[in-house]
Amino acid sequence: MDNEQLLAEIREANLTYLMLAQSLIRQDKATALFRLGLTEEAADLLAALSPAQVMKVASGNMLLCRFRVDDDLVWNLLTNHKPGKVNNDTTSRLHASILMAGRFAETL
Repeated sequence: MDNEQLLAEIREANLTYLMLAQSLIRQDKATALFRLGLTEEAADLLAALSPAQVMKVASGNMLLCRFRVDDDLVWNLLTNHKPGKVNNDTTSRLHASILMAGRFAETL
């Protein structure tokens, strides 16, 4: 993958992310704040962007979204990578969601 192709992929990911974020925020703001890990101010700003502004923001060379999972415990729960006491995918994902929700609440 050359540099131009990488930049095109980043722009496409940005556009997809911004469109998804706007859709989620407009449908259910409270849920969107949790799922996207955004502040209310950031959500209001994203929801108010015009299509031209979305295109302009998305066209940058920096990826706008980022991983919020930054520790081994949550990654292991999400991927079921590390065998543990619970080998139930649904239970592991629920546990990961609870941990991430707690961390989101701490940031507020």
